[in-house]
Amino acid sequence: MNTPLAAKALSGQPCDHLEEATRVRAVTSWIVEAPTRRKHKLSNTSISYQGYVFVRVTMENGVEGFGEASTLGGPRWAEESVEAIKANIDTYLAPALIGKPACLLEAAAGEMAKAAKRNNAAKSALDMALLDATGKTLGVSAHVLLGGARRRSFSAIWALASGDAGQEVEEAQGMIEKGWFNRFKIKLGFADPATDLDRLAALQKTLPAGTDIIADVNQGWSEADFIRYIPRLADLGVSLIEQPLPGGQMAAMARISARSPVPIMMDEGVFTTEEALDGCTRGAGSVLSLKLCKHGGVHQLKQVAAVAQAAGVQLYGGCLLESSVGAAAHLHAFATLPDLHWGTEHFGPKILIEDLCRNGLRYENFEVHLPDGPGLGVTPDLDLIEKYARKD
Repeated sequence: MNTPLAAKALSGQPCDHLEEATRVRAVTSWIVEAPTRRKHKLSNTSISYQGYVFVRVTMENGVEGFGEASTLGGPRWAEESVEAIKANIDTYLAPALIGKPACLLEAAAGEMAKAAKRNNAAKSALDMALLDATGKTLGVSAHVLLGGARRRSFSAIWALASGDAGQEVEEAQGMIEKGWFNRFKIKLGFADPATDLDRLAALQKTLPAGTDIIADVNQGWSEADFIRYIPRLADLGVSLIEQPLPGGQMAAMARISARSPVPIMMDEGVFTTEEALDGCTRGAGSVLSLKLCKHGGVHQLKQVAAVAQAAGVQLYGGCLLESSVGAAAHLHAFATLPDLHWGTEHFGPKILIEDLCRNGLRYENFEVHLPDGPGLGVTPDLDLIEKYARKD
């Protein structure tokens, strides 16, 4: 795609009209409920469809950019629900952006910060839509606007979360046969620890020797539970344990991290740069999960990543079951990082019965690939979005 503005930039001519052309004219939002292929269980909820708020930003030049905010079963994973996200976008965040240049991404983030505290998922949806629209205007991929890609594919992780060991074994084997995923994260915390670990043992026995297995407790254990059951987790050969304790218990996370033979990953305990600094300084984990819905946008994600890397903490590409729209935005940000030590679990497009894009992400050779093309490089299917949009 070679737009007139892109041609000017490549020729060295000043793009005097870029800010005017990219001023935000309108913002549209939808609550979308997309069914999943099977139930997805966490320590405090179970879902059979994924809730999103899709946003479309229209600029003065007529270019449209798309983004999405993702939640899990309402305000259980974090404080935002789809209802709150849409209300805050429509009432506070969109008005703060109307008339402002989409290409000034840092300034737009500042305007949203003034308009609403936290509301990180809502802000990230708008941020990725502005990034998408600006990239389309200039005819460049989103990662170029973030510093340029260091990698074009990522080791991919699939989450097993039905709670049925037999079903999970079959599911994992199917992913391996398709060449999509050969690393797995198993959700724990929704049964008693002994039952969960029996399920994990059954899975571990059936997978190929050496299969990478990550245990995600989703804040479901106490410090005492962890001390009691970490020997068995270690014996089962898990490579990483994600957020075993509640997110606010940084001191306890530091204590278990110090005594654990398996690396601990911080997730729900780290949304902001300040929380990243606190967790890394305390030694609350040696790995940190990055998510746009936590950090509030691509630039904020990169700031959190920089704090972690300065502290020697490794990085993991987290997800919240995004469709190809949200997953693509994550991949563009992840591609620019110096390291993404643990790869990414962006499997959301494959767990949906119908991905919400006409040209979704490509999974091949056990990797997920950075999409090509201007902006985010994926095209939302507005007919499907309308099909699954909430009608009330």
